Amino acid sequence: MLYPIATLEPDTLNAVRALEKEIGSPVVALAALDTDSASLPKEDLLKLQALENELGVVLVAVRPN
Repeated sequence: MLYPIATLEPDTLNAVRALEKEIGSPVVALAALDTDSASLPKEDLLKLQALENELGVVLVAVRPN
């Protein structure tokens, strides 16, 4: 399961903004994405990790459909 940033409808976004004001803290909305990570050979995993380090992001290889 992955959790990318959610795309919010205006009403939902307004509810999140209201909660942020009420609690005094930013809130990040994430959406569940039903997927499984790929099982990579060690060499490919090292390539993925190297690119993560280079780009400063988290990368996840998922199983193709």
